[in-house]
Amino acid sequence: MKKIIGLLFLMFLMISCKTGNEGYILPTSNGNTNKIMVVVKGEDWQGKIGNQIRTVFGEHQVGLPQPETLLSVSQIDPSGFSSFMRHGKAVLIIKKGAKESITVEKDRYAQPQIIVHATAKNEAGILNMLDKRGKEIIQLFKDEDVRFTQRIFKKERIDETGFKTIKNIGLTIDIPKRFRLVEDSGDFIWFRQHLRSGIARGDGTNNVLIYTIPLVDENTVADNITAVRDTIGKKHIPGSKEGMYMITEQAYTPFTFDAIIDGKKAYETRGKWEVKNDFMAGPFVNYTIIDKKNNRLVIFEGFTYAPSVNKRDFLFELEAIAKSMKIK
Repeated sequence: MKKIIGLLFLMFLMISCKTGNEGYILPTSNGNTNKIMVVVKGEDWQGKIGNQIRTVFGEHQVGLPQPETLLSVSQIDPSGFSSFMRHGKAVLIIKKGAKESITVEKDRYAQPQIIVHATAKNEAGILNMLDKRGKEIIQLFKDEDVRFTQRIFKKERIDETGFKTIKNIGLTIDIPKRFRLVEDSGDFIWFRQHLRSGIARGDGTNNVLIYTIPLVDENTVADNITAVRDTIGKKHIPGSKEGMYMITEQAYTPFTFDAIIDGKKAYETRGKWEVKNDFMAGPFVNYTIIDKKNNRLVIFEGFTYAPSVNKRDFLFELEAIAKSMKIK
């Protein structure tokens, strides 16, 4: 009887576990966000194909104080892509084949995992594909990283129903519990996370702001993003002394792109902030969402203060939080 119970329990565990394409239980993938492993022959990595990969994936993320690439890449030869090396979270396989294609596999050898296969007939075809479709490949990895990060944040999210501003605006958002409330006025809310590791000048911070303003003219929204954030900074984000407050860095023009948040037209703006009459500064990412139903703009802004360390991954977490937002 005990053997039967034990066997049934084992069968239950096997059924409950995630299985791969070949039916076996998948191990947990390894690797950090914004990092990919490229599977390509060593001779190609040292030649034109490797140079093209480094050029495409080595593009700098806009809005950061120091140069940082969109994605970090490492290389492994196909002969070494076996055993635990196949458990990478994000893998790009470059290979030659009869037909040019970009295909995606999910959870092939581990979970969660994305493998992008980029295939072309010869070296010239691979170079052309990387040139023409490199941004598409990057976006596949970035989108998967956003989903991966959001799944983590969803498990440890704050209960936003207790905050006046979020309730008044009418939205849901997955903000991790490590963020603490700074201000909740009813029409403006500010959360802050302290970053204690590796910061030269005391504690660094990651910050989330959410607020709304009336929608006056949809055609001028993008042009007014900087002016709006400067007004909010003067009112809500003070410096250490009177007359000091956060503004958009005057020596650096922000970059604005089209975006979609919760199925709604939005603008993504990346740039640098500074404190007026002080030396504090850092990067920000702003999502201005056109909420036509309620005739308003819903604005999410994340900004980071982390002197002496790279900031790409901090901004990426703020991006993932913003893209979890649902407006009721």
